[in-house]
Amino acid sequence: MSGFTSRRDEREPVVITGLAAVSPLGATSATIFDRLFAGVSGVREIEVDPRARTDARFAAPVAEIPLPAGIEPDEFARLDRLEQLCLSPVAGALADSGIDRGPAGPRIGLVLGLGAEQLKVWELDFLAGGTAVFQPRRDPTMVQRIAARTGITGPTVTAAAACASSGYALALARAWIDAGWVDACVAGGCDILSPTSIAAFYNLRALSRRADDPTKASRPFDRDRDGFVMGEGGACFLLERRSAAVARGARLRGELAGVGMSSDGVHMVTPSTDPAQAARAIAAALADAGVPPDDVDYVNAHAAGTPVGDVAEAGAIRLACGDATDAIPVSSTKSMTGHLVSGAAAFEALVCLGAIERQAVPPTVNLDEPDPACPLLHVPHVARPHRVAVAASNSFGFGGSNLCLVLRAA
Repeated sequence: MSGFTSRRDEREPVVITGLAAVSPLGATSATIFDRLFAGVSGVREIEVDPRARTDARFAAPVAEIPLPAGIEPDEFARLDRLEQLCLSPVAGALADSGIDRGPAGPRIGLVLGLGAEQLKVWELDFLAGGTAVFQPRRDPTMVQRIAARTGITGPTVTAAAACASSGYALALARAWIDAGWVDACVAGGCDILSPTSIAAFYNLRALSRRADDPTKASRPFDRDRDGFVMGEGGACFLLERRSAAVARGARLRGELAGVGMSSDGVHMVTPSTDPAQAARAIAAALADAGVPPDDVDYVNAHAAGTPVGDVAEAGAIRLACGDATDAIPVSSTKSMTGHLVSGAAAFEALVCLGAIERQAVPPTVNLDEPDPACPLLHVPHVARPHRVAVAASNSFGFGGSNLCLVLRAA
């Protein structure tokens, strides 16, 4: 697929100098990478609130949310879980970058990918006995509160694009930096497990009904897949121009080299069976990065384990990459983390950075019998040592929000 031209050679590279995550596999990049490349599953049995109205008694929850520096434990404990899950990696990415947050420092923005934010805030409040859903207050939004707590004084916004939300946040952050509106930007996103979200996905028949072993339920690309497993968590990154990062001696974690987006809203929750627009997003991201398909070393697939979605994505990858597809390793780490929904795109961008750092491709666990309708170079069960300088990550959200990010070694 062709027809795209890149303007990236006219702009300075935007690099990642800080990162932090909270996930079912841990809360440090080292721990997360260790478990990903060992094929460890974060899916387990959970206590499900009766209001979820579901027989699915398993998910991939976050066990540890690191306390942000400078915030008292009691104060952090009073925040609802969604705000904790978002605040922790925002503060962690800033701290990891070592960027100056003083009055004379760079202008720093904040973009968080988060779908249905206010509904989740109201739900958590209601479950705790509150009445905010009936008596909405005019409080600052969560992203504004997080900016205030972390000393971010630049522009702040949330991006809602279903499962691609946190990827759109990264795209917006890079665009802000390119436009000169900010000098640096924290971007990413997180999501939570909640009774309403579990019930909604269960009623849509999007969740796996497999009950024998929770760790075997998430089976992307497998012939026997029957839906995804809910997860929670996500990741955040500090993005800035390469020259600014080099000037202050920052560690360059990677480059956000390419972004591609499209839409094909044929249905609110069912992906299009025509791969053309998803492929268009992939091709646009590669063109934006100036990377031909032959130079792609790894694709982290969106593949959540749904019967229709996995086949559609396999077709999109093959349409975008052509004959090069046969030599590109593809895996879905949702087989280990479950689907982090709004946080999925950012977390899977982190996985791509892990592949570059470890020079290996993480596996798709539970891929016992690859579906012939998904003809890709799969990495079943066990990680594969592999040169990775360029990695692409796909995120295809409900409603037809298609996104591909290209990450490159910096």
